[in-house]
Amino acid sequence: MLELVAAWAGRPVHEVPIKGGLSHRVSRVECEDGRQWVLRVLDPAVCAAGLGIPLEQEIANTELAARTGVGPSIVASWPECGTLLLEYVEGVTLDAAGVAANIEGIAKACKVLHAGPRFVNDFSIFDKLRQFREICRQYGLSRPDGYDDVLPAVEEIERAMPRVPTVPCHNDLLAGNFIATADGIRIVDYQLSGNNDPAFELGDIAAEADFDPDRTARLARAYGIDEARVRLFLIMSNVTWTLWFSVHHGLMARQGAFDYAAEAAEKFARAVRDLDDPSFGQLIDQTRRHPP
Repeated sequence: MLELVAAWAGRPVHEVPIKGGLSHRVSRVECEDGRQWVLRVLDPAVCAAGLGIPLEQEIANTELAARTGVGPSIVASWPECGTLLLEYVEGVTLDAAGVAANIEGIAKACKVLHAGPRFVNDFSIFDKLRQFREICRQYGLSRPDGYDDVLPAVEEIERAMPRVPTVPCHNDLLAGNFIATADGIRIVDYQLSGNNDPAFELGDIAAEADFDPDRTARLARAYGIDEARVRLFLIMSNVTWTLWFSVHHGLMARQGAFDYAAEAAEKFARAVRDLDDPSFGQLIDQTRRHPP
């Protein structure tokens, strides 16, 4: 792929791997003349394991997100190789503290993305959980102790959640997928993108940054959406992505230095914490009584 990029650029390029990607290979490539881009080489095994959407959908959704100005623009692509050459976004990649410090800006960026052109596929966190459970069953993959004990509560959340019009969502907004620039927040990496309930987008942000209820409420207010639904989707994020890490740990050959099993255990512990909180029943009741 570097040879293809060099041929496209008309001169040699230098690669600097970008840390933080949990599935695909992501690098900064640069020329001697100062031009630089992000090279995203998509691993088909990720999709095959259920850990991302099909590569052609990710490429299409990345292009659609770029039209909103929130996602990076595609400079060149080689779909047959599952590879994107993207705009290099100058800015600060956020961590959990940075997400907490940029709640209003993040809510604004999400609203812009959600108002953009619809993505080419749909996404449901409940369907994704069922898919991961089946993969774990099929391959005999380990899960955190007590995982099945929370499934009745998950079913209760799904029954309480109203059907709402879906919008183009990122669905995987860990802190590192936000870049703070001089012009606002940009959002990268559309590996799990699809049309979805916008309340999940916000719940996922809150889960990844481990927001407490007050910060979660602030995020919901900044966007203008029901807080109870956001908090329930925060729980669904942790329950479901627990199995994302379990599947990655069990099926992907490349583990590297990242401890996927430990991350699965941490996410599940957060889910259990919130399911055991006395407010859980109140959130279910509020969601049932006050549909959007």
